[in-house]
Amino acid sequence: MSGVTKGIKSFVDEAEEQVQTLSVEETKAAMEGGALLVDVRDVRELTREGKIPGAVHGPRGMLEFWVDPESPYHREVFSQADALVLYCNLGWRSALAAKALQDMGMTNVSHLGGGFDGWRSSGEPVEEIPKK
Repeated sequence: MSGVTKGIKSFVDEAEEQVQTLSVEETKAAMEGGALLVDVRDVRELTREGKIPGAVHGPRGMLEFWVDPESPYHREVFSQADALVLYCNLGWRSALAAKALQDMGMTNVSHLGGGFDGWRSSGEPVEEIPKK
């Protein structure tokens, strides 16, 4: 037996209840209003699938460290943004990441519902990432 008493679906559902979820159109408007779009996917996903133009990479495993000004891993780009809109492939990891940032005290964080997959299927542009 795995010992898991609360499945990932419940975990994501709870996060979704507590964070603001934006549509593709709302995300575009937020970006035009100065929000920083943050791709929390793994670097391999970016290389394979591309990213939303204008997004910065903030991998899920480092995001909290990069956002916190007191962290030795802090990235200034996160402190300069008016707001953060996170996204992943389907919106699950970004919901969890947005919840974690809210738990850290951030009030200006949301996520893209449907994630990169929803963005791409809406016909929005995708930027290719050069392979190294």
